[in-house]
Amino acid sequence: MQEFLEYVVKNLVEWPEDVVITPVERNGSTVYELQVNPADAARVIGRKGSTINAIRALLVAGSAKQGKRSILELIEETGDSDYENNTTDEQV
Repeated sequence: MQEFLEYVVKNLVEWPEDVVITPVERNGSTVYELQVNPADAARVIGRKGSTINAIRALLVAGSAKQGKRSILELIEETGDSDYENNTTDEQV
């Protein structure tokens, strides 16, 4: 299922090299933690969550067919120096 997620997400985003999917086992389910470039987060989420919910539905269906349970979580990074907002606190 990880290969499927990588294929879908990397073809959706603008920076596919920044896509990281980490499988984590929790309570008998596989949780896929998805990290993307912060500029691509909106593309992955979609309007009102429609895109990520569609990806989740496909993941659940594919996993159920294999007799497994899977969950997709989007991990949003904050405070990363590579993508830091360069604003100042000065008042004009």
